[in-house]
Amino acid sequence: MKSIDKIMRKLLFLRPVLNFIAIGLFILSANRFILFLIFNERVVETPDYFQLFTIGLRFDLILLCYLSFLPFVLITVLPNTILNRIKKFFNFYFLFFLFLILLMELATLDFINQYDTRPNRLFLDYLIYPKEVVGTLLKSYLPSLIITTILLGIALFFAFKYGKKVFYPIESKYSTKLLLFPVVAFLLFFGARGSLTSKRPINGSNAIFCSDQMTNSLGLNSFYTVAFAAYSMKNEGDVKKYGRMDELEAYSRVKKYMDVTEFIPGEVPFLHLQKPDVSQPKYNVVILLEESLGAEYVGSLHGLKLTPEFDELTKEGVLFTKLYCTGTRSVRGIEAVTSGFLPNPSESIVKLSGSQQGFFTLADAFGRQNYDTSFIYGGMANFDNMASFFNGNGFKNIIDETDFDSDGKKHAMKGTWGYSDEDLAVKANEYFKSLGNKSFFSLLFSTSNHEPFEFPDGRIKLFDKKKNTVNNAMKYADFSIGKFFELAKKESYYKNTIFVVIADHNTRTYGKNLVPVNKFHIPALIIAPNIERGITYDNLASQMDIPSTILALSGITTKSPMPGRNLLKLPKGTKGRTIMLFHETYAFRVEDDIVILNPNAKPLQFKVKSDTELIPVALNEELAKDALAHIVASSNMYKNRVYKID
Repeated sequence: MKSIDKIMRKLLFLRPVLNFIAIGLFILSANRFILFLIFNERVVETPDYFQLFTIGLRFDLILLCYLSFLPFVLITVLPNTILNRIKKFFNFYFLFFLFLILLMELATLDFINQYDTRPNRLFLDYLIYPKEVVGTLLKSYLPSLIITTILLGIALFFAFKYGKKVFYPIESKYSTKLLLFPVVAFLLFFGARGSLTSKRPINGSNAIFCSDQMTNSLGLNSFYTVAFAAYSMKNEGDVKKYGRMDELEAYSRVKKYMDVTEFIPGEVPFLHLQKPDVSQPKYNVVILLEESLGAEYVGSLHGLKLTPEFDELTKEGVLFTKLYCTGTRSVRGIEAVTSGFLPNPSESIVKLSGSQQGFFTLADAFGRQNYDTSFIYGGMANFDNMASFFNGNGFKNIIDETDFDSDGKKHAMKGTWGYSDEDLAVKANEYFKSLGNKSFFSLLFSTSNHEPFEFPDGRIKLFDKKKNTVNNAMKYADFSIGKFFELAKKESYYKNTIFVVIADHNTRTYGKNLVPVNKFHIPALIIAPNIERGITYDNLASQMDIPSTILALSGITTKSPMPGRNLLKLPKGTKGRTIMLFHETYAFRVEDDIVILNPNAKPLQFKVKSDTELIPVALNEELAKDALAHIVASSNMYKNRVYKID
């Protein structure tokens, strides 16, 4: 016993570090267990779900050992006289990171409920928009904010009361500390690296043990996932984590999925001439990009009967019944619908610095034909860097919240995210009327169907008893679509205009598969003077095919670098293709075969029995290469600045 006591006394100098690790493990493990209980019904569908706890312990130790290394070195190498002078630093250091860890864990439940994964890059993206985010939190997550504030207050009380006792360094013999330094340093290094047998340190891909994305994320911790996302930002555009492929091979493989027979030689890999099939007038183009309008809410797509106006409009155009969005954020929808660009897992080109000018968009193409080009939005156009991207890439006029503020007119409502969808409809119609006979291209972007789901009273019969719900907001968004068409049909521009109603993404993207395919299913409707009315396009298609289809219908002749397809002129028997990006997980689907690529992991293939049931099958190496080719092609086109028409 005396020998044990003697050893323990010699190890007392490590008490601040050990206390930090112990408290950190308690916070992280307790919250993981709570999340397990909350999502138990879904988690236990995975036979070996218990692995999330062993994986969790491993990743918690990685984080805590990494954070402990600096204070451990200082405690070991600095003499006691200096340690006594800076002992407050250790108290501050350990408490600061424990509070961050606790805060991130407290934010995790609401984030998972919204995005079906732990906090990640999206968490960082939203931090730079405090007005919208704070407004949403106060109106939609007030109970969570109150609970979080109370728990942080309790933690602060204990920190002030016991912090000094727990985290102040203890005087120890200098020789003892130096003697133990190599052993403890090795243990911390081993803990932070996660493995000594692997060539690479353990990373998030090692937490993947099942096909349910959310269950996999429970094996991580939220401080780690956000910190890793911040660290990874330095590698924007680096897609080597998915695999390597020669640039020319990548382009060649992507071309197989295009409906283009002749390409224009030069540095732009997919450049081709787009011209009308027959002689026809040049039509205006209006795209209504609807916030979060998933197929599951659309009656004409066998969803909830929340869209009577949209459903009625399907009698006047072509409804795309199996069209899938490319991502889970508005910037991904904007990227796909305005530029037809292949989604890059690093970040949307709307936000990347190298695509803020000289990057192809439909506005660029129509602007060269002397069209008026505009973006009309009820919120602030600087959100998600939209204004910068649009302004530098062909959109001559940007109308946003500030223009609504200053027009001196009475509006239906101004909410957290800006003016209501019916205000957008009125503003857009007035703008189009003001253009007279000038041809125009315009992107309208709605706001009302976004948490906290605010909309004017008295417009719709509520679907849910509580007003501010997603179902009611969907119904109001649909009401506003109807209002816009009601106004437009009274104007002379209507008969010369192609109208596209399409969603940017779904509301919440979640599911038990690595990629929840059903949550990528969105509506798209094209109403145009030169297409058949009241028909459906029932083949598999991607959101990024819509701009190519629009361009072909518009009547203009232009060059195009877009790899998307003109869906209405595809040869019979062409296999449907779609691309989906779920956080960092990339899915490439051809008919009912889907290949899923995760960073630093081998490709997986599934047979799509239904949008909610994916059956594992043997990997088709060629299909996997085609999937990788689309990532490599996207990255190279961005890096080489070759997504343009001159």
